[in-house]
Amino acid sequence: MATRRIFLILMALLAGLMFAGCTNGDTEKQELVVLCGSSFVPPTDEIIKQFQAETGIEIVTTSAGSEDFLPLVKTGKKGDILVTHDPYLDDVKDAGAYLDSTQVGFLVPVLAVAKGNPKNIHSIEDLVQDGLKVGLTDPQYSTCGEMVFALLEKEGIKDAVLKNVGNRLTKGHSNLGTFMETGAVDAVIMWNGVAHNYTEHLEIVAIPYEYDTDIRVHIIGLNYSRYPELTERFIAFAGEHAKDIFASYGYVK
Repeated sequence: MATRRIFLILMALLAGLMFAGCTNGDTEKQELVVLCGSSFVPPTDEIIKQFQAETGIEIVTTSAGSEDFLPLVKTGKKGDILVTHDPYLDDVKDAGAYLDSTQVGFLVPVLAVAKGNPKNIHSIEDLVQDGLKVGLTDPQYSTCGEMVFALLEKEGIKDAVLKNVGNRLTKGHSNLGTFMETGAVDAVIMWNGVAHNYTEHLEIVAIPYEYDTDIRVHIIGLNYSRYPELTERFIAFAGEHAKDIFASYGYVK
């Protein structure tokens, strides 16, 4: 009788363990974390919304500068997917964190002016006009800033333009958008996609592409992802749909 009682107790414990194991496996929340460069939030939000609607997979997004995410990627500390631009794709590969990727658009520095172009600015050379108020991004923090400073140097107008910039050298492109929105500047050079978010307050001047490099936008799967199959699924979905979405937000060359 005692032996039977012990046997029944052991069977009950085993059943409980099996049930608990199945419950944990069935209810584990599978959630992808997207590290989104701050210049790409609106189109990324849209592709995420479409992906969630089709798959039901939960996704959370963290937004910051791409340079801020790089230490996390290099140490494998956070994220399943990174939305960024050149040259960070190479940095991810060099860090051994690359799983897969798809190119979704281009970042292009654009010359933006106040609505109606009251200062008659039609080229970068026009930014040397006396008394003009100009905003640029700081090359210490911005790839766009690096490209613009190199072009101004090549054209021999860097010092004259920076005189009109004064203290309006910013870390982020959204600050330039705010400058245009509030009328604090007459002109800025900023990423195309960010300018698209402020079209109510500015217009883009069509000028030739004079920069030495192309800057591509990438959605990158990270190989330390907790859910590599889901990450690959997201990259494949982005490969089919994200180019059109990013184009609609101005990320074209």
